[in-house]
Amino acid sequence: MKVENIHQRIINAPINTISECLKTLASENDTIWPKEKWPSIRFKEGLKVGSKGGHGPIRYTIEVYEPNEIIQFRFSNPKDFNGIHKFEITALNASQTSIKHTIDMVVKGKGILLWYSSILHLHNALIEDAFDKVENQFGSVKHPAKWTIWVRILRKLLS
Repeated sequence: MKVENIHQRIINAPINTISECLKTLASENDTIWPKEKWPSIRFKEGLKVGSKGGHGPIRYTIEVYEPNEIIQFRFSNPKDFNGIHKFEITALNASQTSIKHTIDMVVKGKGILLWYSSILHLHNALIEDAFDKVENQFGSVKHPAKWTIWVRILRKLLS
């Protein structure tokens, strides 16, 4: 089954500033990943092509990394997930940047049930928390997490 999941947000900051945020991914001073609320993202060799890592049970390898444009990962676990996910940044003008996260994969077997029953909901909440974390650094209005009841139940069950 084909899965395409896209999240996008406009951030009121220039692309070079958002690019600096992207470069902190998986570091101790990560300014994108909401590690305060979710399992940390880690890579064995840091942010470079070929580095393996992930977060929680989700594993992947970095296959594209252009610090001012994109970081793309290829799934290795769950085994029934065949595809990629990526963060992309695009300048909209001198003071606004689009940040986009895309999952493009084919799921099969148990992966279909896993995706639709839990991972989809947790993923959506995590990415929105990540975008809130970035946006909250540059805006005067802070965006709090708004998790669905299902996300709260899943997190409780998995804790």
